[in-house]
Amino acid sequence: MEAKFFAGVSLSLMALTVGCSGEDLRSFPRSARFATLDSMMDAAVLADAVPGGVVYIVQDGEILHYDAFGWSDPLDSIPMSEEAIFRICSQTKALTSTAAMILWERGLLDLDKPVFNYIPAFEGMAVLETVHPDSSHSTVPAREVMTVRHLMTHQSGIPYGEIGDPRFKTLYEKHGVVDLFTTDSITAAMNCERLAATALLHEPGAQWNYSLGLDVLVRVIEVASGEPFDIFLRREVLEPLGMKDTYFHLPDSLAGRLVEVWEPDVDQRWKPHMHSRYSTDYPVAGAQTYLSGGAGLCSTPADYARFLQMYLNRGVLDGRRILQESTVDSVMTNQELNPRDANWYQGLAFGVEKPNSNGPLPPGAFFWGGYFNTTYAADPESQTIGILMKQTYGANDPTSAQFLSEVFGQLR
Repeated sequence: MEAKFFAGVSLSLMALTVGCSGEDLRSFPRSARFATLDSMMDAAVLADAVPGGVVYIVQDGEILHYDAFGWSDPLDSIPMSEEAIFRICSQTKALTSTAAMILWERGLLDLDKPVFNYIPAFEGMAVLETVHPDSSHSTVPAREVMTVRHLMTHQSGIPYGEIGDPRFKTLYEKHGVVDLFTTDSITAAMNCERLAATALLHEPGAQWNYSLGLDVLVRVIEVASGEPFDIFLRREVLEPLGMKDTYFHLPDSLAGRLVEVWEPDVDQRWKPHMHSRYSTDYPVAGAQTYLSGGAGLCSTPADYARFLQMYLNRGVLDGRRILQESTVDSVMTNQELNPRDANWYQGLAFGVEKPNSNGPLPPGAFFWGGYFNTTYAADPESQTIGILMKQTYGANDPTSAQFLSEVFGQLR
């Protein structure tokens, strides 16, 4: 079965997936070219390095390889399905940034305006000096003003706490800031007010530090657009791209396809992931009011490939233009004010491999990944997309790096 992403050529991806039975799904393309990759994934399942996942590879708009491997539920031996839905976590960031660029094109959002123009509480936010034993803190004034561009490029000085600086974990817990996942009744606007009462890790623009800024960007987008972020994102990005299985909070009709998050127990056997600060049920349970622009979406490899193909097509998919070509160029441009010693640089929506990189990806390839073990990359030169989605926490799993090397190493 062949599928193309271009309107009027062959089946669209939506037509390919709608109405397929479980048996029909086995007819999705599996190229002998990736037999080594298949063997590697099967071996990882047998070694309990990963319960299972879905591999999705596209080249020149055609699906080359689409395969589910291992288990959706390793305890009850339920096989993984190509239609599985995954928490894509930080893969959300690129979609949020894309929404911001749509507003930028329309003149409704200025990337170099202060964040406090959109969220007044951020005016005067200062740099952390000390967190005291009673969880109070002292600061020093910031010399630079935080801009929207800083939020988008991990240069705002707003860190994560749970996965970042432990001092900020203390501050965020004290002030009720959400920096991962939540089933509580809180909104982006409420979270930003709480965040503004904390502090910055560093001067805005001074360095790259993995940041909660994309969650703040959600509120900026809401103010600039005048509507809730999920509504704006669905109308302007998800629906035009045919991303029918991508949501912050899954409708009942899709909830049964959500894969459990697994973690190894003390005997290296799989058990459902449990965490003291969040529940992995956030896509299907709880208040369902928080829209995390940095980590909140659920999706499928097939849906996410359509988003990446839009960028490979320089802003258009199936005849629907999402971004202008010049905007795509801006998105892929190095945004780091103080360059790092790394194989890649930070663009406006993705990491981008540097021209002289010795990393696993070809120069110019753009990429990212997610907290629960999802990964992707797309290469404009060879028009190749590689996506691997799994749902694990704390696993010693080498398959993401091996996957990228296997798919893109031959292109270097």
